[in-house]
Amino acid sequence: MTDLVGIRRALLSVSDKTDLIPFARALLRHGAELISTGGTARVLTEAGLSVTTVEQLTGFPEMLDGRVKTLHPMVHGGILALRDRPEHTAALEEHGIRPIDLVCVNLYPFEQTVSRPDATQEQAVENIDIGGPSMIRSAAKNAAWVTVVTAPSQYDQVVRELDSHHGATSRQLRAQLASAAFSRTSAYDAAISAYFHRSAPIAFPATLRLTYTRVDTLRYGENPHQSAALYVDPASTGASIVRSEQLGGKQLSYNNILDASAALELVKALRASHPGRCAACVVKHTNPCGAAIAESNIDAIRLAIAGDPLAAYGGIMAINHPVSLPDAQAIADAGSFFEVVVAPAFESDASALLADRWKNVRLLACGDRQGSHNRKLDYRSVPGGMLVQDRDSRAILTEHWVHRAGPAPSPADLSAGAFLCACARALSSNAIAIGGFDGPGVRLFGAGAGQMDRVASCRIAIGKCGDKVRGSIAAGDAFFPFADGPQLLIEAGVRMIIHPGGSKRDDETFALCDRHGVTCLITGERHFRH
Repeated sequence: MTDLVGIRRALLSVSDKTDLIPFARALLRHGAELISTGGTARVLTEAGLSVTTVEQLTGFPEMLDGRVKTLHPMVHGGILALRDRPEHTAALEEHGIRPIDLVCVNLYPFEQTVSRPDATQEQAVENIDIGGPSMIRSAAKNAAWVTVVTAPSQYDQVVRELDSHHGATSRQLRAQLASAAFSRTSAYDAAISAYFHRSAPIAFPATLRLTYTRVDTLRYGENPHQSAALYVDPASTGASIVRSEQLGGKQLSYNNILDASAALELVKALRASHPGRCAACVVKHTNPCGAAIAESNIDAIRLAIAGDPLAAYGGIMAINHPVSLPDAQAIADAGSFFEVVVAPAFESDASALLADRWKNVRLLACGDRQGSHNRKLDYRSVPGGMLVQDRDSRAILTEHWVHRAGPAPSPADLSAGAFLCACARALSSNAIAIGGFDGPGVRLFGAGAGQMDRVASCRIAIGKCGDKVRGSIAAGDAFFPFADGPQLLIEAGVRMIIHPGGSKRDDETFALCDRHGVTCLITGERHFRH
């Protein structure tokens, strides 16, 4: 077998018609006969190109609304035959089958279809390609003789080879394209599997198959000596940083994406727990250093920045409502600086003002698909394997809380407590979030996060609050193993403590709160974030 194989017959069947005509013209220029199906054949014919239809090739019409058209020996025999095996060539001659030297197929747009929030299951099913993957796999299996093309981005490379080798392709290119073809069919099948797994009763499959598509190569990873890339989850349709539209500014970094994602998830959670309220937060190193809810974006933005102005400098801000010009003016107040601002949308004059304020600021419009689908599971790699768990996205419901000590909380206190529990859930464990009412809204006064003991988190949160700690509310992500943490909070001036409960010494905390007239509420739900 020679390294070079000439392209005498090419089968083209594509959903994405980008650059199809120039590619087909190049094949014709090198003497190839074109075979095509349905819409692809129509486009080629309308462009004045000579085409043999699959019906003419097989002698059998397309049927079942196009579900059956290329699943035929005249097609797959021509693709799969080994040209250097006498028994194969004899079989082709006996059945009147001619070899097919190039297969150009890109698949029904299943991933694009299911990424639409309004896509129905019927639409998803009709966009599951059967004949396309079959032809791709046949051609890739026979890459010794057949060139398989699965994306318009490969057209130029194939044409350059044809031009260099007088209408032939090299074994090296065919092997490279075959590898890409198997990757494509594998990703396609995984996307279909992920879609149907959304409603599967089994949360954790025996075999975990994930498929993500690379959308960007990043400048570097968490540190400059680490390389990194960004991949999109084709099964996700919800608002996310990965699918957001960047309105100017330099490329997002690895750390920008982590922090912006954490900020977006918090304001989405606050929107769910406080419907109708505007929410804003500022995140540093994936932890909220400021967060607030109010009746207007402007108030929420100003209160979020006030949470920790020092830490907020150079951080990432997220808002759960579209940003107007007055909102942008509040964000851009003198003394502030944000690397990234995330919102469902930006009015044009608002984005212009922010871009003028900071040359390289990244403005991310993430859309308003609050009810859309994201994966139900979280994945985290560990050396040698993968940890998988349900997402910690359960609604914070104050009606499930139990009042265990001190005065009964008011409805306003419960609402503020739910806000602070959402903040605590967004912090790294051990986490303490202290906040309360401040003018037009409720905000985070100070937080302690990522400490090895809960007492240290209490001290840090108290220190961040300053004078605001007096009369405040504190929420923890887990129980207090001893009453020492609550003692510090009470001495600082906290008037209400919320935590999951479950310690053997909970009664000590309840008794302490009773003695000091401090309200203590038990949520019954821990929210560690490691």
